[in-house]
Amino acid sequence: MADNDVFDSVQWDSESHSPPTMVDYPTSSGSARRGYNVSHEESDPAVVKWEGYLTPVVSDPIKELEGTKDMYVSYRVSAKTNLPTFATPNPITRRRFQDFTFLREHLAKDFPACVIPPLPNKHRLEYVTGDRFSPEFIERRKIDLQRFMDRVARHPTLQCSTLLHAFLTSTEWNVQMHSHLAHPPGPEGPPTLLENVTDTLMNAFSRVRKPDERFLEVRDHVDKFEEGLVASERGWTRVNNKTNDLSTDYHDFAVSVQGLGFLESGITEPLNRYSNTLLEFSALLKHNSEQTTEPFLHTLHALLSYNQANRSVLRLRDQKQLDLEELSEYLSQKSLERDRLAAQLSGGQIGPSGFGISSYIRDRVDAIRGNVVDERTRVEKMKRLDVEIKKLQKEVTEAHETADAFNAETFKEQTIFEHAKRAEMKDLLSDLADGQIEMYRQAMEEWDKIIPVMQRIRVDV
Repeated sequence: MADNDVFDSVQWDSESHSPPTMVDYPTSSGSARRGYNVSHEESDPAVVKWEGYLTPVVSDPIKELEGTKDMYVSYRVSAKTNLPTFATPNPITRRRFQDFTFLREHLAKDFPACVIPPLPNKHRLEYVTGDRFSPEFIERRKIDLQRFMDRVARHPTLQCSTLLHAFLTSTEWNVQMHSHLAHPPGPEGPPTLLENVTDTLMNAFSRVRKPDERFLEVRDHVDKFEEGLVASERGWTRVNNKTNDLSTDYHDFAVSVQGLGFLESGITEPLNRYSNTLLEFSALLKHNSEQTTEPFLHTLHALLSYNQANRSVLRLRDQKQLDLEELSEYLSQKSLERDRLAAQLSGGQIGPSGFGISSYIRDRVDAIRGNVVDERTRVEKMKRLDVEIKKLQKEVTEAHETADAFNAETFKEQTIFEHAKRAEMKDLLSDLADGQIEMYRQAMEEWDKIIPVMQRIRVDV
């Protein structure tokens, strides 16, 4: 695999984990889209399976409570589906942006191993300047919300979630939100701010001691893909700026040619037509920038945010492994301490080779200071350690099971993300190519018309 191919798909070469195979993903049209399957066994829990199709449509934005300080924009959210959880194949409802935000935040809490697509950032300049109710802003937001819903609906786990079902069907959405807050599906509530800060500070200086080779390769591909997106965004931004400059230059040139036509009375008409062609080409460049390149850059940035959401899931997987390693290390320390006490009670000689030089030095210092612990105290401490070790062994076993399960879900999630990424990249590049081809087709037509006119000009020398 070439290092410079930044958009290569993720592959896994491990013999114990066969690469994903293609399966059919159903659509509302009855045709099939290509998906991924990580096993040939239908009973394998790692198989990526879709229960059916779900095709959402975000449309018809309406300003609610217009003219008041509480004005907001609602969007019509409809869908076509054959999922068995839906009572109707064509649910229709209206939702506002904060409803989408609630959906996104709680899907992330309910499905921590899933790559939850991001929403457009609410903290934008339009909220400061008051332009968030402009038609242009509302249209851009509608497109972003459509992209978010498409990504959620394309996910085999998220498309079947009860929260998404309520979002698309419930006529009492506020009640559903309060019910979800009161009775979240997870066994535990969300971590507190203090817990989050503590984990962040601890893990900022911690690293997984035994990294999983599969996820090292996945992370490498995620990094390369992000580098490719960033480089493409930077390059196409320069292209777009130069295109806008060219559009302005062609417009100015057209005005100059038109002025020249008034001075040359014999060729005024052909120069005017040439000037009009320059204006048309300038307009084509401007239109291509607004309708093709800028949407391409916007979608590219959205794909970059989606890739960063995938990176967050991989970081969470590392956190699970780090928790297991630290808990195992703590259990090992307690077991070593317990064995040291047992050796002392049995009258054995303990040296640096037995339980560590630090334990030996600590015992010698205690003996010199006269801090000699009697046998009864040692027995009581051993009993406490036995209880603590038994508890830790249970916690380590549970942490190991959690880490293994999270690893399996995260690994499966990568195949789902690859499916979504490939589909979006195909649409993204196809739209870019179609826009460029159409622009140059129209440009060729304009220039083909003017070339014979210019060739008929005769200038006496």
